[in-house]
Amino acid sequence: MAGFRALAEHVRDPRIPTRQRRTALRKCLEKFAPYGHRATWHHLCTRVGIGTGDRQPEPARLVAALAELEEARTVWLAYDVEFAARRKREKHAGIRQPGALDDWHRRTWGGCGVAWCDDPQHHPTAPLPHVLRRLISALESEPREVCPVCADDRIVWRHGLERHPGSGPVCTGCGIVVPEAVLTDEALMTAKRCRRAALAS
Repeated sequence: MAGFRALAEHVRDPRIPTRQRRTALRKCLEKFAPYGHRATWHHLCTRVGIGTGDRQPEPARLVAALAELEEARTVWLAYDVEFAARRKREKHAGIRQPGALDDWHRRTWGGCGVAWCDDPQHHPTAPLPHVLRRLISALESEPREVCPVCADDRIVWRHGLERHPGSGPVCTGCGIVVPEAVLTDEALMTAKRCRRAALAS
């Protein structure tokens, strides 16, 4: 199976039919899709003006979508390298027990679903690299009360999510499943209370 870079070259290659270039871009999302495959596709299409079901989009729009995806991937890979180096330093220092952040990172290996959006049509509107920089900044900072991406405080605990662990805090502003490690205990308790209040009403 072709890697991300090879698929990206197919997207850019003007000798390849447009339909195949579109397919190559979709396959790039099997390698790197920060919001999940469907939500990331919807985001990219919205950003560059492609219909999500358009089989013959303008090649320039495909390349623009790829450029945003590639920049976001570069941002994430740099963080991934630093994360691995930190874990190596911790293990060398005798810290073997992984924390909540490590558990979250393991589930998002390769950058797929790092800012999971369970509803493929409800995702951040900002460019992907911008969103990932905000998320990474939050991962490297003290826990907070608000969403790390959009700073919205309307976070609700939801069950029945389409990915492991199946439940978690969801920002009602931008739609991401917020990594628990970036939220304070109070913010997590508030999110769970909001869930219970919604069920009771």
